[in-house]
Amino acid sequence: MPYTAPQTAFFSSRRANKLCARLILASALTLVSTTTMSYADTADALAVPRPFEVGASLSGNYLAAIVAGAERDTLAASTFFREALREDPKNNDLIDRAFVSTLANGAIEEAVPLAGRVLSHDRTNGLARLTIGVDHLKNHRYPAARAEFNKGGGDRRRDITSILLTAWSYAGAKDTRHALEALDTLKDDAFIVFRDYHGALIADLGGDAAEAERRFKSAYNAERNTLRVVDAYGRFLASHGRREEALKIFKDFDDVVPNHPIIAATISDIQSGKSLTPFVKNAEDGAGEALYGLGALGGRQGDELASLVYLRLSLYLAPENALTIVTLGDVYERMKQSEAAIDLYNSVPRDNALRVNADVQSALLLETLGKSKEATEHLSAVVAANPKNEEALTALGNIQRSRKLFDEAVATYTRVLDLQTRADKGQWLLYYYRGIANERRKQWPQAEADLKKALELNPDQPLVLNYLGYSWVDQGANLDDAFKMLRRAVELRQRDGYVVDSLGWAYYRLGRYDDAVRELEKAIDLKPSDPVINDHLGDAYWRVGRKLEAQFQWNHARDLKPEPEDLAKILGKIQNGLDEKPELAGEKPGNKGG
Repeated sequence: MPYTAPQTAFFSSRRANKLCARLILASALTLVSTTTMSYADTADALAVPRPFEVGASLSGNYLAAIVAGAERDTLAASTFFREALREDPKNNDLIDRAFVSTLANGAIEEAVPLAGRVLSHDRTNGLARLTIGVDHLKNHRYPAARAEFNKGGGDRRRDITSILLTAWSYAGAKDTRHALEALDTLKDDAFIVFRDYHGALIADLGGDAAEAERRFKSAYNAERNTLRVVDAYGRFLASHGRREEALKIFKDFDDVVPNHPIIAATISDIQSGKSLTPFVKNAEDGAGEALYGLGALGGRQGDELASLVYLRLSLYLAPENALTIVTLGDVYERMKQSEAAIDLYNSVPRDNALRVNADVQSALLLETLGKSKEATEHLSAVVAANPKNEEALTALGNIQRSRKLFDEAVATYTRVLDLQTRADKGQWLLYYYRGIANERRKQWPQAEADLKKALELNPDQPLVLNYLGYSWVDQGANLDDAFKMLRRAVELRQRDGYVVDSLGWAYYRLGRYDDAVRELEKAIDLKPSDPVINDHLGDAYWRVGRKLEAQFQWNHARDLKPEPEDLAKILGKIQNGLDEKPELAGEKPGNKGG
């Protein structure tokens, strides 16, 4: 079968202030076996403990904080830096570091006084000004908030953070005219959607429906497939009695991004006659939305620390914004801080449309942490409570497949496909997964049909080309088409060692050992620490007479912790080499040699 397989805590506010703006679509969380624990019961059992103890010395806590910052553990970094600061309260470097790490960890009430201490020695620190300004805005001290935003430094014409928050401070004071005038200083093309989107929200909050609609239309025409624009504009229309127009906007989005949980829930509410909650209820919500947009963009651009700061400040202003919570959780996932991500996902309000997706992602993270029992219990409860939720079922199928429960995985993927009433290109992945499970349970006709269907939906998908092409070679069937598929897969994924390995191993199975060596050496260069590829190259070396090199590759494969069944074969080859007459693809069963 084919083989499938930092910065520290000191953050630059200047870098944050230069984040350019464009509204983005926040991806729905995607991508679980039989227990009776209820969905509600599992929610309180998800917290993963992260025990650590502060040190007894300044140097010990400082070094621990540096290590935690390098590992992007914001909880430990903020704890150790603040403990070190207790011992050396006048150390400006410690004040700066304690402030940033505390802010990134979301302890805003503790970060605000630290920001004041930063400004006592660095009056132009933009991040400290931003933090204090956000605190003023939250507490309705709007003139004081504006004063802080305007002291942050940088090019005022391009400082989108300051302009957006200044506009929302005017909106909080019910001064819609000055709020819109502040926004309209954003002239750059990159900022137009942000300008019109927030202008629409501010005009709507201020009671100017005509101006709100004009700006909503401008933003929607530019970004009609962007979740936040669609959601806000649709809710605006529905709130003004234009429910059919709102429904069309949501359905048009659903045609492009099917089954997004927020859109699906909103469509259901409109069709059942329910009132939609306002998108922005006050200036704090609006400013939080501005910071969410900047934070989500920062995360997409790989600036995780900037993203953390913006998203934490956003949650301080709008603590129940579920999309901000799951976006922040995603940032922690990318920083390999799974425990913190789980805590965030578990804080999504239970009645929110994103809660099921958050619970699914928590279960998948528990699985990656090696907590299989907890993952199973939690995800089983999610599926039991939401038997028609495609994301939860897909996750269940993926975990079943990873645990080699292939019969169960096939049944679960089938349930997902049965729920989908219309053909969609995105279904290729489900057919691919089900095809793998069918092939692993030795049901090749069903596997072949699934893989062909996946290719029909996505004709140039390299993973499917690789899997189906290799399987045909292994069976000695459709060899011309098989090698065309494998070569095409390699063209599409030239840097994927697993795909290149499949082509090399296919050559090996046909007895074309020189070709096999050439491709497998390429695969090793791409994935030097993979036991299967090292094992394959060892076999190919043996067949071309390079037996010392073969022994080296097998020994290397042995040391790379292969699967137990593979380890036994590798040890046998180290001891005895390979048989002289290997079984080639399409021949009767015999010694496979690898």
